[in-house]
Amino acid sequence: MKAAVLTEYRNFEYLDVPKPEIKDSEVLVKITSASICGTDQHIFKGEFHPRTKLPLIPGHEFVGTLEEIGKDVRGHNIGERVAVDPIIWCGKCPACKIGHYPACTSLKLLGIDMDGGFAEYVAADASMLYKIDKKISDRDSALVEPYSIGFHASKRAGVQPGDSLAIYGAGKIGQSILQASRTITQEMLFIVDIIPKRLEIAKTAYPEITTINAREENPVEVIMDKTGGKGVDIAFEVAGDAKIFEGRTNPVREAIRSIRGAGKVCVLSLENTEVSLVMKELIWKEGLLITSRVSHGEYKDALEHLVIGDLKPEALISAILPMKRTQEAFEMIENEPENYLKVLLTNS
Repeated sequence: MKAAVLTEYRNFEYLDVPKPEIKDSEVLVKITSASICGTDQHIFKGEFHPRTKLPLIPGHEFVGTLEEIGKDVRGHNIGERVAVDPIIWCGKCPACKIGHYPACTSLKLLGIDMDGGFAEYVAADASMLYKIDKKISDRDSALVEPYSIGFHASKRAGVQPGDSLAIYGAGKIGQSILQASRTITQEMLFIVDIIPKRLEIAKTAYPEITTINAREENPVEVIMDKTGGKGVDIAFEVAGDAKIFEGRTNPVREAIRSIRGAGKVCVLSLENTEVSLVMKELIWKEGLLITSRVSHGEYKDALEHLVIGDLKPEALISAILPMKRTQEAFEMIENEPENYLKVLLTNS
């Protein structure tokens, strides 16, 4: 089969590689499309070393059709369209024993710790499959994984109807949280970024929200002004490697400052840099600081809402390229981050 192989950091080659052989509990998925994640960009640059071992076929956001089915697999048929949840947990650690799989101490993912979806085929355990309704297009189904992150974060933060929200970061995951949370609450929502085009994408999809360019305005001041000094119920921080402007502070601390008394802050950014906090600002509000990492079965939520039609995948998709142009796709995203959110790679 053909696959986009990361042979060395910053270099993909489209190569002939062995087609995976499946175990009795597995299926062989013929991949129709895969989506490039921010994590894939870190892998591309070598920032997941030594966790990722080269050569590697990345890709943990992908969908396809069933080509082969292991003899122990039930409930699935050849030709069926599926989304594959890439998460593999150990089932033995303290977190797994209480059913909190995203906190597994040895969590692994297809496309990060082992070969993934930037290929023609991938082998996956049948337990990782979610059937795709015929009402969902191949294009839109490729976004199920990032949408699941958005729904999981919304659940971790306990978003309820009537909650007001602030989202610090309008990149891939920030936009996914925006769309997922908008299926729950229609209350006041603020989204913050320093890239105007990302804010424009969010505003075009949801004209009623307030966008804040953190280069030009102090987000905390805007939020407090528009909420009458109260603050929002929940603030999400997903700004990543944020740029800090003179006289300002980091997005986590700004998120804390943005919430009401007894409000909540949900942090998703995975940067290795230290973040300075004044804990009194959180304690004084008796606020709750929560984290969110991956997903926990929210593929189901994403697929259900794609069928309902209250998500806006067209807002997230910036470009679609054939799998053989994977190197070009990564260079596009790196060189022009303001122009690209989700780039899809297809085998069609």
